[in-house]
Amino acid sequence: MNKQYLVEQIRLKRTFLCVGLDTDLTKVPPCVLDADDEPIFTFNKAIIDATAPYCVAYKPNLAFYEPYGLQGWEALARTAEYLRENYPDHFLIADAKRGDIGNTSRQYARAVFEDMDFDAVTVAPYMGEDSVIPFLDYDGRWVVLLALTSNRGSQDFQLMVDDQGERLFERVLRRAQDWASDERMMFVVGATQGRLFEDVRRIVPHHFLLVPGVGAQGGSLEDVCRYGMTPRCGLLVNSSRGIIYADHSERYAEAAAEAAKTLQSEMDEMLKKYSEL
Repeated sequence: MNKQYLVEQIRLKRTFLCVGLDTDLTKVPPCVLDADDEPIFTFNKAIIDATAPYCVAYKPNLAFYEPYGLQGWEALARTAEYLRENYPDHFLIADAKRGDIGNTSRQYARAVFEDMDFDAVTVAPYMGEDSVIPFLDYDGRWVVLLALTSNRGSQDFQLMVDDQGERLFERVLRRAQDWASDERMMFVVGATQGRLFEDVRRIVPHHFLLVPGVGAQGGSLEDVCRYGMTPRCGLLVNSSRGIIYADHSERYAEAAAEAAKTLQSEMDEMLKKYSEL
């Protein structure tokens, strides 16, 4: 999916919501576990069908599939296939946070782009250019590079200042622009970072930002949009737990739809207020 198409979907649907499919079998409703021998896919399918009208992207976090071994990988593959067949206009992100020496990264890239046909993958930048480039060898696919994350420990390294007064996340943003343009690369910036979005936008004024941390982590949608939105939106705001675990009963999918619709309505107002869409 190219950038213009993604922007057009945001404009048409009046939302920049990304639903995180962080499916944890210890948290799904008992009715899912009791009714099916494929609970991960069953849960994902119900959540997708319920929330698709209110979002433009889905982001399965691979960490929630790997503990279940083959069953987990099969559920992830079925989820990606289901989205491709039934909701082809949605942007599909593999939240894998990969990043290793070039030969290893090539194998990671094969897995997410060739085998499971994701549009994008999250990548850690710590090992530098040769660990990122293999993911960019796939035309039309995106790298979503970790820059300034929403977790408390982000300040341990990402806010470190060098002798020239440049913070590490700023160095990542500047250096990464040598690897790909805003047509192929996005950056992860946590919703809890507030006005630091202004500093991010001074360096990458046109790139899309994938923004976790709204909802359960306490990030402010208003602040994200005030300081981070561009005329063409430039944001994919992710919500996981606040949507997929909105209810623990048999009406879990309906509750997920309601939570997603609420966010969609708020995002529509943000688009009117801060963008040109």
